[in-house]
Amino acid sequence: MQIGELASATATKVTTIRFYEEIELLGRPARTASGRRTYGLPDVDRLNFIRNARRLGFSIDEIRSLLALADQPERDCSEATDIASRHLADVEERLRQLGALRDELASMSAAGCCAKTMAECRVIQAIARPVA
Repeated sequence: MQIGELASATATKVTTIRFYEEIELLGRPARTASGRRTYGLPDVDRLNFIRNARRLGFSIDEIRSLLALADQPERDCSEATDIASRHLADVEERLRQLGALRDELASMSAAGCCAKTMAECRVIQAIARPVA
């Protein structure tokens, strides 16, 4: 299949496919005599893996590591589990930070602001305060 077909099969933009090739998440495709890229089902599978990993928030480096591990099917999966565990810890920390952000914004919004000028605005004052 050609790059446009791969793009359609995986709901991925052509520019994204080229980017993944450039950073070597996807291998360099075979080319026809006229220089067009050609892809097969393994490329569809690999690109779907990359897209799903990105959707789950894995970094490019994490995906690169997971792909390297996946390319060794007989290998123990403990390293993949470690990568997923570290990623989960990062997600939980971001959720904690987002919860704190939500609470702060809710506090600012609930307090309301009846000031007549920006100089007296409680929302602006709350944002300007240093975070504890």
